[in-house]
Amino acid sequence: MEDNIQFSEKNTLEEVIEDLIDEYGDAIKRLIYTYIKDWSMTEDVTQEVFITCYNKYHLFRGDSNIKTWVYQIAVNKAKDTLKRKSFRQFLGLERLKENLQLDQPSIEEHVIRENEKLIFSKKVLGLPVKYREIIILFYYEDLTIREINELTGINEQTIKTRLRRGKELLRKQFEKGVSN
Repeated sequence: MEDNIQFSEKNTLEEVIEDLIDEYGDAIKRLIYTYIKDWSMTEDVTQEVFITCYNKYHLFRGDSNIKTWVYQIAVNKAKDTLKRKSFRQFLGLERLKENLQLDQPSIEEHVIRENEKLIFSKKVLGLPVKYREIIILFYYEDLTIREINELTGINEQTIKTRLRRGKELLRKQFEKGVSN
């Protein structure tokens, strides 16, 4: 997948960051949410990602493509947030509230297609992090095995194994749900 952002000598740093936000902002937000699972915190961390891009752009060497670089910053920021003690304390009550809200049926959820998406998303988010991360990067973010390797530093063969095992876990969850 190629970057859609065109860089030139004429672009100011602000224009480059605006282009990054336009091109990757929503995808980065979804990616961060898969780690944090809290929308308000996700928005804060997404802002931190693009502030870091602004402050560290001069360090981007071009060894990988810009998308991989931004995604790497996002993954690191999300993981750093999960490590913070204040975040872990904050999560207890917020997750409970969110889960209660998710269980409330809405008009959109009455549409079968939306309901299936919601069920699948919950099952994906319920996977262990090492499988969830790879599944989301590969299927939702359309990254290649090589891009995931560059982003995470995980061996390509390990990525393929985690994809296979993650899909198998999802299949078992759906089979289990059908038999109940």
